[in-house]
Amino acid sequence: MKRILLPALLMSFQLSAQTSPDFLGQYPFTHTVPQVDTFFGTIVHDPYRWLEDDRSEETHDWVVAENKVTDAYLAQIPFRDAIRKRLTELWNYEKYSAPFHEGAYTYFFKNDGLQNQSVLYRQKGNSPAEIFLNPNTFSKDGTSSLAGIYFSKDGSLCTYLISEGGSDWNKGVILDVKNGRQLGDTLRNLKFSDIAWKHNDGFYYCTYDKPAGSQLSAKTEHHKLMYHKLGTPQSNDILIFGGETTPRRYLSAAVTEDQQFLVISAANATYGNELYIQNLTMEKAPIQPIVTGYEHEQNVLWSHNGKLYITTNQGAPNRKLVVADAAHPQSSGWKDIIPEKNFPLEVSTCGGKFFARYTEDAVSKVYQYSTEGKMEREIHLPGLGTASGFSGKQNEQELYYTFTSYIFPPTIFHYDLLSGKTRVFKKPAVKFDPALYESKQVKYTSEDGTVIPMILTYRKGLKLDGKNPTMLYGYGGFNISVTPTFSVSNLSFMEAGGVYAVANIRGGGEYGDQWHNAGIKMHKQNVFNDFFAAAEYLIQNKYTSPERLAISGASNGGLLIGASITQRPELFRVAFPQVGVLDMLRYNKFTAGAGWAYDYGTANDSKEMFEYLYKYSPVHNVRKGTCYPSTLVMTGDHDDRVVPAHSFKFAAALQADQSCKHPTLIRIETKAGHGAGKPTSMLIDEQTDKWAFLFWNMGLGYSAR
Repeated sequence: MKRILLPALLMSFQLSAQTSPDFLGQYPFTHTVPQVDTFFGTIVHDPYRWLEDDRSEETHDWVVAENKVTDAYLAQIPFRDAIRKRLTELWNYEKYSAPFHEGAYTYFFKNDGLQNQSVLYRQKGNSPAEIFLNPNTFSKDGTSSLAGIYFSKDGSLCTYLISEGGSDWNKGVILDVKNGRQLGDTLRNLKFSDIAWKHNDGFYYCTYDKPAGSQLSAKTEHHKLMYHKLGTPQSNDILIFGGETTPRRYLSAAVTEDQQFLVISAANATYGNELYIQNLTMEKAPIQPIVTGYEHEQNVLWSHNGKLYITTNQGAPNRKLVVADAAHPQSSGWKDIIPEKNFPLEVSTCGGKFFARYTEDAVSKVYQYSTEGKMEREIHLPGLGTASGFSGKQNEQELYYTFTSYIFPPTIFHYDLLSGKTRVFKKPAVKFDPALYESKQVKYTSEDGTVIPMILTYRKGLKLDGKNPTMLYGYGGFNISVTPTFSVSNLSFMEAGGVYAVANIRGGGEYGDQWHNAGIKMHKQNVFNDFFAAAEYLIQNKYTSPERLAISGASNGGLLIGASITQRPELFRVAFPQVGVLDMLRYNKFTAGAGWAYDYGTANDSKEMFEYLYKYSPVHNVRKGTCYPSTLVMTGDHDDRVVPAHSFKFAAALQADQSCKHPTLIRIETKAGHGAGKPTSMLIDEQTDKWAFLFWNMGLGYSAR
C-alpha cells in the first residue's frame, strides 16, 4: 500500500479595506496560428495550438515571459512577504502519519515542520525510532519525492518509488530492509503503478512503453503488467497482462495477503473494470476472469480459507461486500456479506474484521463487522468529519485511524479490535482553538430542483452583511467525494472573517453512482449549475457578495472554475483554475486523457457530444468584450497528467479577450507536476501567491496577527 504523509496547507492573516487595483502591465505577446479542425461540419479555430508543443523554444520562451509578468505583478503586493513569513511560522510544526507494521518493525512518517519531504522512520519494540528512508536526499531542491513504498509479506524487502519533478513516471528501488542495501538496478518508467510482492522472489508492477514524442504530453495507450524477478535485469521482466496482446488503458495488480492469488484489475476508463485472478499456488496457472466488461466496479478485498471477499456495485450503486468461492468466483455465485445501504460504502479489513465506512451527507460513519456480516459496533468518531485508515494485517488486533474536519486537526487514534476502545495516539500541536469556529452543513436547490449539500466554516459571530471574503471550492467529477479536511490555511482565512464553503456538487461520489452519473457527459452542465447555485445561495443569504467571492478548483475542479468564469463571469471576483482540464475537444489526445471519456465523452463520439463539449469547453468559450474575474491560472511545467497546454491556451485566450482591467495571469511552477510530492518550500510559495492575489484583488489588505 502507498504510505505518504501529505503536509497540511497553513496560513494566517488579518484584513483591512483598500482600493482594488487594476492591471496596468503588459501581457507577453502570444502569436496565433491559422489552425482549424472540423467536427461534424463545424469549423473550430485553435489559434494557440502551438503552445501544445512542450519541447519547442517558442513555448519555453512564452513560459518564461508569462512568469516574468506574473512575478512582477505579485511582487508589487505590499503584504506578500508578510504572508510568506506568517505561512512559514505556522507551517513549522511536527506532522506524523499513522503507524503501520511491516515484519519486525513499526513504521511512520514524520516531518519536523519545514522539511521539504516527510521522512520515514522505523522502530522495533520500545527501541528509539531511527530513520529508514529520507526522501530529502533524493534531490537538492526537494522536488523529487517518495511516490509510494511497498513491503514483502515478511517485511524483509521493500520497493520504493521516486517521482522527479512531480512526474507520474516513477523509478523503483529495491532494498534489503535489515541493512538498507539496494538490491539490483533501479527500475525505470513505472507509471500508475503499485508494487505487488510475490513472497520474496519478485513483484508485479505496471508501465507503459515510453512514447516516441514528448514524454510529458504524448498519449500513453497500452498499460502493461510486468513481473520482475529479483536478481535479474529489468529487460528480462515478463509481460503478465496488457500491452498489445490484451490491451487495456489502466491496469492494477495485488497479491492477496495469504499469497494465494494474483488479482488483476483492467479498465479502459476511470469508471468500470474487469477483474481477473491467477492461482499462485499452481505452477503456470491460467489467468481467469471473475468479471468481464466495464459496466460495474469491483475489487478483491481479502482472500481467506478458499473464499474471496469482493466489493462491488453490481446491483448496488452505493456498493456492497460479497463473498465468492475462490474456485468458482464468478458473480452468479456471490453472496452478500454487507448489503447495500442508502449511502456510499468503502470497506477495509484488519484482524479478521471488516470496517464499513459510509459517507453520509459528505461525512464519515464507521462500523465494525464480523466475517459473517454481523454488525458488531459503531466506531464513535469525535464529530462530523472524515475518518480514514481502519486497515491492517489479519494477525493484528489493533489499528490506527485518522480523523479530521474543517475545524479538527488530523488526529491519529489507536483502536483495539477486541474491546472497541479508542484513544488518542498522536495529536498535532497546531496553534488553533476550534471552539472559536463553526462548521455547518446547509442545503440549497440547484436549477433543476436537485438539493445540494454544502459545508460552510467560519469564525463564530460572523456578520451576515454580504461583505465577508469567501472562498467557494468544488470538484464535481470522477465519483470522488469531497469530505471535510483540515487546513490551517483556510482556518486562518476564517480568522480574518472569511467564509470557506465547499459545495458537494453532482459528478462526485457523495451519494453514489446516481450522483456521479448525473454530472457526466451530456449531464455535465448540472455540475456547473450546482456550483452557480452555491454561489447564489451565499450571496442571497448575505454571507458574501460577487465582489468578495473567490472560487477555486484543481484538475477536474479546474475545469469547473474555467467553465464558471466563462459562463457566469459576473458572479465572481477572483478565480483560481488549477491544473485544469480546459480544452474539452482535445483532452483525450494527451497522456492518459483518453481514459477520462466515461466522465466527459469525446468530440469524436457523435455530433451531439461534440456540440455539448464545444458549448462549455473553457478554451473555446472565452469571448471578446467580456469582463472576466481576476484570474490566476496555476499549473506545473512537468504535469504529465493534465498537460500544461490546457492552462497555457486558456490563459492566452483570457489575456487576448479580457475587456476590463482585472488581471488574467498564469503562474507556471517549474519542476512541478499535477500536485503530488511538492516540497514544502514550493507549497509555501504557491499559497503565498494565491492568497496575496486574492486579497489584493478584493481590495483587502493584510497584517499578521
